Amino acid sequence: MSTNLVMPQLGESVIEGTVGKWLKNIGDPVSLYEPIMEVVTDKVTTEIPSPAAGFLTQIFVPEGATVQAGTVVALVGEPGELAAQSISQPPSQAQTGNLPTLVSDRDALERANPPVSNSPASSQPDNGSARNRFTPVVARMIAEFNITDAELKGIVGSGENGRISKKDLENFLKTRPAVPAAADSLPAWEQPGTGDLFRPTEEVFGKTVTPQQAVPPFHVSQPSTPAQSTSADTILPLSTMRRAIAEHMVRSKTIAPHVTTVHEADMSRVLAHFAAHQDEFARQNVKLTYTPYFVQAVVYGLQQVPIVNAQFSEQGIVMKRELNIGIAVAIQDGLIVPVIKNADDKSLLGLARAVTDLAARARETKLQPDQVTDGTFTLTNYGIFGSLFGTPVISQPQSAILGIGAIQKRVVVINDAIAIRPMVYLALSFDHRLLDGAIGDTFMNKVKQFLESYPE
Repeated sequence: MSTNLVMPQLGESVIEGTVGKWLKNIGDPVSLYEPIMEVVTDKVTTEIPSPAAGFLTQIFVPEGATVQAGTVVALVGEPGELAAQSISQPPSQAQTGNLPTLVSDRDALERANPPVSNSPASSQPDNGSARNRFTPVVARMIAEFNITDAELKGIVGSGENGRISKKDLENFLKTRPAVPAAADSLPAWEQPGTGDLFRPTEEVFGKTVTPQQAVPPFHVSQPSTPAQSTSADTILPLSTMRRAIAEHMVRSKTIAPHVTTVHEADMSRVLAHFAAHQDEFARQNVKLTYTPYFVQAVVYGLQQVPIVNAQFSEQGIVMKRELNIGIAVAIQDGLIVPVIKNADDKSLLGLARAVTDLAARARETKLQPDQVTDGTFTLTNYGIFGSLFGTPVISQPQSAILGIGAIQKRVVVINDAIAIRPMVYLALSFDHRLLDGAIGDTFMNKVKQFLESYPE
């Protein structure tokens, strides 16, 4: 008997997923729990195991398609059972657990989800309809691009029951006219100033700018100019992760005014503790690295200066109670930030175990969406690649990120005497809307104090 492979719900707030890649072809044998496909959400790529042993007999959802959690995407069984599971006879409710109708081609898709009419009745449903229950990705895009209710009513949703999807919004933004914001609707720091300092250059120097020389207004929804390439160039398609990273970094730099402060810490006591306990941790099957020490230092700093753990919003400052520390992990496709939840509740051993587990899951694409969400502060250790210090970009909606450089022996002056110590540069990038330099430096001094006074 065939077994349904369904799109899993990879988190409380994750109601849909994209088939990023099929790891097996139709007719290939599969073992129980063997990875059979990759599912991509806006946060993470996860390998999905086969629910049964047998053969992959049918694939209903192609790569790149997005469906709701619970949708049947493939069948695993024996080749002879192919005819038993036809499109016209989908699995019963008892078999699928009240799952949506089975779909394998465009005609079947249209039958299962008829296109939404452009009539007012369908484009303006009741507020309680499925159309107005946005996914987290769609809700974020609506807020980010300031899409009004009137504009939403004009968007024909392609999802189930007319639900507006991410692709619907992307198509809308491509054709959305650029409307310059009125001066009185801009924040005070973005409103035009007065006086000679703010006069246009052509007025000051008496030059006339022709229409051909005028710079067209920038609008985020305008498509970018295609990159110029020659026959010798190779264009690599953007992966889902790389595109998400690009969008997130641009959004962060646009939203938050970044300021970076750099401090230097003596790592002598930490290195001494590391050397004394490394074998002890190994006997408990835990690999001890320097990262857990920095997590402990950050937790101590956040406890002493709680506002660094807060988030800025137009309604006010959101003070976060949980200390959830994100750890940036470099993987083949880019960078991902798994989160250690309630890091203040964990010992050095617990932090070391969590760091090792999350890093391994990240590199093996086994992270769950819940493991990369709800971070309140982020660490990025670029020192492992030899970098001394950098200016990391804040992971929104957090307010700060700490960059850790390479630990190097350097000549320092201690009590008017020259000494050689293992030193590290720590760079804190923070959101200047919420945090000022004095607050950032106070936090960094607490981190530095913790590291330099670590019990040996």
